[in-house]
Amino acid sequence: MRRTKAMILCALFAALAAVGAFLRIPVPLVPFTLQFLFTNLAGLLLGKKLGAVSVGVYVLLGLMGLPIFTGGGGIGYLVHPTFGYLIGFILGAWVAGWFVQRRGGNRFSTYLWAGFLNMGVVFLLGMVHYFLIASYYIHSPIGVGSLFLTFCLPFLPGDIALSVLSAVLARRLRPIIWK
Repeated sequence: MRRTKAMILCALFAALAAVGAFLRIPVPLVPFTLQFLFTNLAGLLLGKKLGAVSVGVYVLLGLMGLPIFTGGGGIGYLVHPTFGYLIGFILGAWVAGWFVQRRGGNRFSTYLWAGFLNMGVVFLLGMVHYFLIASYYIHSPIGVGSLFLTFCLPFLPGDIALSVLSAVLARRLRPIIWK
């Protein structure tokens, strides 16, 4: 029973991540989406392994051609400037789940710090990937300062708010999901 429940929850969070890609606020270059909310919740609620698996399933489905990423899908997305954020969602879900499992309990502060760690991972991998793609693939290098000002700073307030919302939801949902 527990294994079946885990598989259903992984599929649910993979689907929620796909839906989150289309719930977006258009801003220049990288749209603000609700993907972070759902991928963060995957880590907080499912733990490091299942959280990363659920987000990994989402990314693999997109790479196989399903148009579930913000800019479509397909194997060509590997060189898309925003692909690093998708990799960040996988690793970030793992980090958030790891932090929650390590700290234990059902505390708002644990979920909030886990969300902040997740956010840091997502931004770091997203910006590193963009830097590499811009420098070596599209031959339009960008400085570190400009990278931060363009691909991190504008999204911090929204992602901090999503981390707070994730912490509130996780605290309420975790006891229900795993009873």
